[in-house]
Amino acid sequence: MSLKVLEQFKNPELCKKLLDCLNKEIEKEIRFMEVCGTHTVAIFRSGLHSVLPEKVIHLSGPGCPVCVTHESEVNAFLDLAGKDGVIIATFGDLIKVPGKKGHCLKNAQADGARVEIIYSPFDALEIARKNPNDTVVFLGVGFETTAPAIAATVMMAKEQKLDNFKVLSFHKLVPPALDVLISDPETMIDGFLLPGHVSTVIGIHPYDFIGAKYGTPAVVTGFEPVDILQALLQMVRSMKEEHPKVINQYQRGVSEYGNPKAVEVMYQVFKSSDALWRGIGLIPNSGLEFSDEYESFDAKKVFDLKIGECPSLPGCKCGDVLKGKMTPEKCPLFGKACTPASPVGPCMVSTEGSCAAYFKYKVD
Repeated sequence: MSLKVLEQFKNPELCKKLLDCLNKEIEKEIRFMEVCGTHTVAIFRSGLHSVLPEKVIHLSGPGCPVCVTHESEVNAFLDLAGKDGVIIATFGDLIKVPGKKGHCLKNAQADGARVEIIYSPFDALEIARKNPNDTVVFLGVGFETTAPAIAATVMMAKEQKLDNFKVLSFHKLVPPALDVLISDPETMIDGFLLPGHVSTVIGIHPYDFIGAKYGTPAVVTGFEPVDILQALLQMVRSMKEEHPKVINQYQRGVSEYGNPKAVEVMYQVFKSSDALWRGIGLIPNSGLEFSDEYESFDAKKVFDLKIGECPSLPGCKCGDVLKGKMTPEKCPLFGKACTPASPVGPCMVSTEGSCAAYFKYKVD
């Protein structure tokens, strides 16, 4: 798609027309939730949050992979970082996520732990190759978007016999979390903006239950202002239907069945398992653990790590923010004890976190 065509998805005049249509067609208050960190940032950065009709209430859900990583999982990162002969390989957005006593991987690094920031899971293989006497542990965090690439990295490690490469898999699967959110009467969600990146992998049918089971509108959409406004208009129209179906507004990026090869690779290395989500708790079959064929790469088993519930960070309301029960500025720590420079919780750490977006774009 040419840049000229893509620019039309930012066209102010088209955005105004879509907003006018929204104002005319909306009949009652609608509380919509996006479940993608990129959508969170896009809505705030573009200014959409401040121009939406008063009846359209925006909630940020558990779409930031760093934010939903459970407290006990962060503590596991810190435990591993403190072991002799271990090199932690991680994406940079995990480096400042606080765990027990407010410590993070950045603190561990300052204390002498070997923590390497990488830009691709394949970089971790090179670290393992250069350090044959150490164990390199890649921190596997993210949704269906990143899991296939990490699975492919594990397959490559097996082919190359890099036995000192391991992965700590704390991946999360989006559809089971949506099921839990919709069934929670306290959330009161009228419609979902579904994640564009995740949907390029899994397609649209894993979300079919949203309409079939709950009668809730759901739209897969892109990340430009026109994408988001068009999706909201489609959502409003879908609310008037007796049996709403998942709408694919993002057809230029998402096909009906996604990327079957990526899904195949993901489930060759991993299998679904129960997983802990920050603020939500244990969700059945919402995570990925290693399949029997690849369990020798499982850092959790190799180091006999025990993952369980643990106390939340004192005063942090990230859990309520992730469930849409609270907007960030209502947290008593927001902008005071908790800022991007000194974050208390992960929603302020990650650039995709709703607290960071609220703070950066000065949302009132």
